[in-house]
Amino acid sequence: MNAEKKPIPPRKLSFGEAVTEVEEILARLEDDEVDIDLLGQEVARAVALLQVCREKLTKTEGEVRDLVSGLQADETADKDAAPEGD
Repeated sequence: MNAEKKPIPPRKLSFGEAVTEVEEILARLEDDEVDIDLLGQEVARAVALLQVCREKLTKTEGEVRDLVSGLQADETADKDAAPEGD
């Protein structure tokens, strides 16, 4: 989190942007670059970003399952509609 500018709300970030920011926060934490007075803010930001990432992953997983289920239903319907053996 950059102190010079106000951070973008996590929900407005793309999944990739959120992951990148979490990785940047983790790198600063690992390198002891975070002032102790800002540690809570950094961790809170990382948690908020991770929650948004989890929500996006869950939503996308549901969409993919729906698409795959639709394909499987189409295949079943096609098999049922196909003429019986030659």
